[in-house]
Amino acid sequence: MAMIAAKCPQYKVTVADINAQKIKAWQTEKLPIYEPGLLEVVKKALDRNLFFSTDIEGNIKTADIIFVSVNTPTKTYGGGAGKTADLQYWEKTARDIVRIAESDKIIIEKSTLPVRTAEAMERILNAKNKGIHFDVVSNPEFLAEGTAISDLENPDRVLIGSRETEKGRKAREEIVEIYANWVPRDRIITCDVWSAELSKLVANAFLAQRISSINSISALCEKTEADIKKVARAIGMDSRIGSKFLNASIGFGGSCFRKDILNLVYICERYGLHEVAQYWENVVKINEYQEGRFVQKMIHAMFNTIAHKRITLFGFAFKANTGDTRESPAIYVVRKLLEEHARVVITDPEALHNAEQDLKDSREYVEFETDPYKATQHAHAIAIMTEWELYKTLDYKKIFENMEKPAFLFDGRNILDHQKIHEIGFNVYPIGKSPLTHF
Repeated sequence: MAMIAAKCPQYKVTVADINAQKIKAWQTEKLPIYEPGLLEVVKKALDRNLFFSTDIEGNIKTADIIFVSVNTPTKTYGGGAGKTADLQYWEKTARDIVRIAESDKIIIEKSTLPVRTAEAMERILNAKNKGIHFDVVSNPEFLAEGTAISDLENPDRVLIGSRETEKGRKAREEIVEIYANWVPRDRIITCDVWSAELSKLVANAFLAQRISSINSISALCEKTEADIKKVARAIGMDSRIGSKFLNASIGFGGSCFRKDILNLVYICERYGLHEVAQYWENVVKINEYQEGRFVQKMIHAMFNTIAHKRITLFGFAFKANTGDTRESPAIYVVRKLLEEHARVVITDPEALHNAEQDLKDSREYVEFETDPYKATQHAHAIAIMTEWELYKTLDYKKIFENMEKPAFLFDGRNILDHQKIHEIGFNVYPIGKSPLTHF
C-alpha cells in the first residue's frame, strides 16, 4: 500500500488495522517491521495520500477498492488441521465488509488463499441482497522479504485474476490501471480468478522444492566428499535449470513456503490426487530432515554430548534483511539444543525481539545478546543460522581467542571462507562439504 501511494499520488490509500499500536508505529521512524528501503517509501507518501487508521468501519464505507490482507495461518484444529488454511479471519473480514458497506466495491484478495476461495467470498458478500454489488479480484503478492521494495518497484510480474464476466473484467481493469502507473503493461498478467489463486501456491511450492532438492543433495555430498557449491554451480549453469535458489542451507523458513505447500497438499488430497499430494508433502519432509540433520551433526561433532555446553546462534530470522522469524529453522534448532541441555545464546541484528516471543516458554534457558562478540565469550560452538552480511565481516580470530577449546563452527548458510576459519583454529562443519577439523 505504501508503494501504491508513493507511485500513485492521485489515489488516497488508507491502511486500516485493529492493532492500534502497529498503526501508531507505522507513522513513526520505527516501523513495526524491518524491511530495507521501506521507511523512505512510507515517508514519501505519509499524510499526503497514505494514511493509517484504526477506524475499520469508516474506511470500509468510504473505500471504492478494498485490499484484504488478513492472516491465513495453517489450521490447527478440526478437518484439515495441519494442512489447510484457517479462513476464520478472512471470513470475518468479508462479513464485516458486507455488513458495513453502503456502495459497490471491488474486493482484492491479497492474502494467500486456497483455490476457489474467491467464489466463497463472492457468495458471502453478495448474499444479503442490499442492492450493492461486490466484485472479487485475486491479486497475489510475489515479493520476497528482504528485497520487498525492489520487488515491488520492478516486479517480474503482477498477476490479476477475476471472473471472466463483463463486470469481472471491468473490475480487473481498474486494478490493472493502478499498477500501470509504474509497471510495464507486458508484465501485468490478467487471467481467471482460479488460475491467479493457484499460481501463488504453486510459485512458492516450486521455490521451496528447489531448496529441498539442493539440500537433499547436500547430505549426499557430505557422505561422498563432494562439494555442494561446486555441484550447484555446475547444474546452475544449465540454462534449463538456472542458478537461483540453489544455495544449500539449514532449510527454508518464513510465513509462506510450508503453509502454502501444505495447502496445496490438502487441495490435492481433496480432489483424490494422492500421489501429487505425497510428492509436494515430501518437499516439507526434506526440509524437516535437513533441520534435524544439522542438529545431529552438531551433537556428533562435539563428542556426542552438548549438555551444559554454551552454543551461540548467529542469526534467528529465517533469512537476512528481515526481522521475521516465522517458521525459522532457528526455532527448531534451539528447541532441540535445549532438549540436549545445551546453554543457548542468540544474537541477531533485527530479530531478537521476535526470538524472545518465539521462545517465551524457554527464556530462562536462553540468552539474548545484540553484540556477537559478547555472545561468543566462553562458547563451545557457533552455529550460523542467518546469512547476514555482518557475520561475514566479524573478527573470527578475536572470537576464537575468547571461546572454549576445541572451538566449533557450524556454517548453516555456507557464507564463510571455511579454509581461513579453519586456519584460525576452528573445527569447521559446512553444509554439503567435508568438515575441516584439527583431530
